[in-house]
Amino acid sequence: MGPYRTIKELQEAYRQGWVSPEEIAEDCLTRIETADGAYRSVITVTGQSARRQAQAAGARLASGDGGGALLGVPVTYKDNVDTAGIRTTNGSHIDRERVPSRNAAVVDRLEAAGAVAVGKANLYEYAFGITSDNPFYGAVRNPWDVRYMAGGSSSGSAASVAAGFCLGSIGTDTAGSIRVPSSCCGVVGLKPTHGLIPADGVETLSWTLDHVGPIAGSVADVALLLEAAAGRSYARACRADIRGMRIGVPRGLVYRRIEPAVRALFDEALAALAELGAVLVDVELPLADRAIDVAVGIATPEVGYVHRERIAASLALYGDGAADTFARSRAALAHEYMDAMRLRAEMTSGLDALFGDVDAIVTPTMPAAPTLLGQEEVLFPDGVSESVHECMIRFTCLYNVTGHPALSVPCGLTPEGLPAGLQIAAARHCEETALHVAYAYEQAALPGFYAERESRLKRI
Repeated sequence: MGPYRTIKELQEAYRQGWVSPEEIAEDCLTRIETADGAYRSVITVTGQSARRQAQAAGARLASGDGGGALLGVPVTYKDNVDTAGIRTTNGSHIDRERVPSRNAAVVDRLEAAGAVAVGKANLYEYAFGITSDNPFYGAVRNPWDVRYMAGGSSSGSAASVAAGFCLGSIGTDTAGSIRVPSSCCGVVGLKPTHGLIPADGVETLSWTLDHVGPIAGSVADVALLLEAAAGRSYARACRADIRGMRIGVPRGLVYRRIEPAVRALFDEALAALAELGAVLVDVELPLADRAIDVAVGIATPEVGYVHRERIAASLALYGDGAADTFARSRAALAHEYMDAMRLRAEMTSGLDALFGDVDAIVTPTMPAAPTLLGQEEVLFPDGVSESVHECMIRFTCLYNVTGHPALSVPCGLTPEGLPAGLQIAAARHCEETALHVAYAYEQAALPGFYAERESRLKRI
C-alpha cells in the first residue's frame, strides 16, 4: 500500500488522486500472494470480489461521490464471519467448502461504508483457542518474529494488519481473542460492549461471551471501523487531553504473577498516563480471580450445544483441541453452568459500580510476551508454570464475562523485540472513553514504536 499506513492517509491520497482503490487493492492482493507464505494469516484471498469492490469505489470517487467512511479501504474478515459467495471455513476441515449465500451483518455494514475485502483471515479452529495454532491451514506466525505465535483466535486478523496486507480487520473475542492477537502483533484491537456490533452471520462459540470487533494499526483507524460496524459516531474519542480522568489500576491482580519485561512496560505506560494528567487510582476488580473459571463454566456447555449437530455427524473431522473441548462439554453439569451465570451477574454489577468511581481500568493485555509456536506453558520467575491458554486470557476474559468494552493498544517491545499490549476497559457503551484514553496514550508514547513497526513493514 505504499506510504499509506492509516485510513486517513489513504483517504487523503484518494481525494488528491495520488492513487486509486484499484491500485491499492491490487497491491494488497499481490503482497498477500507473495509474502503471506511466511505468516499464514489468510486462508482465502478474495481477488475477484476485491477487484469488483475496488472498481465500484473508484467509480464513486470519479463521480464526486464522497462515499462511505471506508471507501476503498482494504480489510480482511476472520474466517468465521460469513461472506456471500466466498467460502467461510471457520478454520475447519468440516467447513472447508462452505460458501454462505448471505453476508454477516457486520460485512454488510462495512461494505456499505465502502470497504474492500482482500481476504478471509486464518484462525484457531472454530475460534476454540487463544493460540494461533491451526492443524488444517497452518499456524499463524507473528510478523515480528515468525518463531512466535500471533495470538488467537483472531490470529490471522491481527497478523494481516501487522504485515501490511490490509488496514483493518474484523475479528471475534470470547475470552480475549481480539485483544490477545492484537497485543502479540503490535496493533490495536477493540472488544466492544456485548452486542454493540451484531453477531448475525458470525459462527457462534458462546452466545453469552462472544463479541465482534475491529482490529487496525492505530486507535483512530479502530474508531473508524467501529463507526461503520456499530452505526455510531466515535469521532470525538480521538482527542489527546485526559487531564483529570480517573484511571483504575488493579495492582494486586497485575503484579501477582507477571513477566518482568511486561511489568516494566506496564509501569512505563502508567507513568505516561500520569504525565498526561490522568489520576491513577488503586482498585480491586470484583471476583477477577474467578474470571477464567466462570468463562470456562459458561463457554464449555454452550459450545457443545452449538456444535451438537456437527459433533453427531463429523466428530472425527475436528482437530484435537476441539475434541477435548467437546469431552469437557459432555461432562458439564447444569448446576455448574447456573453457578457460573450467577457469578457472572455478581461480576457485572461489581464492575458497573466500580466504573462509577473511575473512568477506565488499565492492565497489561497479557501477563507474558508472545510465546513460541507450540509452547504449552509459561514459566514465571517465582518458579510457577501456567498453561499458555490460561496465561494469555488472565487479564482479558473478565470483560467477556461482564460484557464491558476493552481494547488493547501497543505499549512497547520486550528486550527480545516482541510487542506487549496495554488493555484499557471502560463502562458499558462507553467505547468512546476507552478510545479516548488509548488515543492520548498513543500520541504521547507510541511514535517510536510505530516507527519501528513501519521499518519492519518495509522489509516484508
